[in-house]
Amino acid sequence: MKLTVFGASGGTGRELVRQALDAGHDVTAVVRDPARLPVSGDRLEVVRSGLEDPEELRAAVRGRYAVLSGLGPRGRKADGVTARLTRAITGAMEPEGVRRLLVVSALPVGPAPEGDGPLDRAVRGIVSAVLKDVYADLREMEADLARSGTDWTCVRPPRLQDKPLTGRYRTVIGGAPARGRFLARADVAHAMLSMIDAKETVRQGVGVAY
Repeated sequence: MKLTVFGASGGTGRELVRQALDAGHDVTAVVRDPARLPVSGDRLEVVRSGLEDPEELRAAVRGRYAVLSGLGPRGRKADGVTARLTRAITGAMEPEGVRRLLVVSALPVGPAPEGDGPLDRAVRGIVSAVLKDVYADLREMEADLARSGTDWTCVRPPRLQDKPLTGRYRTVIGGAPARGRFLARADVAHAMLSMIDAKETVRQGVGVAY
């Protein structure tokens, strides 16, 4: 498959690029600073972009089977960055006729897991209060996608970790795994790549956690 990865220099983005190349896909990695992408390969094309202009991004998505985004805020003050940059991506995809889009969101953006106990609910409330700007940004992104013409999937992990790939995690379409507290960025990327052809995940939020 020919894939485009946005946010390719971030933790999840690097894993998306690396795992996609290992699987034999052709990958276009879109980054602000190519020096921050420590991945190479014969099937890799690196495109430098400010990520703000849909017209500039059209060439990066043209003719691709799917687009994957590891974009997300770098701190607690999101300032709408994820929603804004994702709008640029969909603005590039739609005139090019590219429909499949998978993005990273967050578990608290979706419905609360069934079966969580008082401790999990309390922790979720505290985290949601601390990261309220981040989650507001992600909710705006998800709302924009729901209005778009793309075949989107919002992959919603809990707290992210820099740990090796396991390939062992739980997924809930339209919900969240109970007591799902952590997930490695490598497993987030693995889940996203595995969902590209999963029709049941199209236009859905998917909770993913250990």
